[in-house]
Amino acid sequence: MLLPRDAYFGPTEQVPWEKAIGRITAEMLTPYPPGIPAALPGERLNADVVRYLRTGVDAGMVVPDAADTEVKSVRVAVED
Repeated sequence: MLLPRDAYFGPTEQVPWEKAIGRITAEMLTPYPPGIPAALPGERLNADVVRYLRTGVDAGMVVPDAADTEVKSVRVAVED
């Protein structure tokens, strides 16, 4: 886990959603509805969260604050 500031402002890369599982997110991912963040910068993404976002988008949910609003890729922290 990283501090939110370090994850958000540190080195990042955009990876396909499948490769984001197990990585630390560098962006806030807030699906709407319901409008409650599913992941915050600095949190390690697990398969359940990433699949929830992908299936939700396929069903019409939006993730307006993501770098890729279709969540086909996710911005993650570059880890040493």
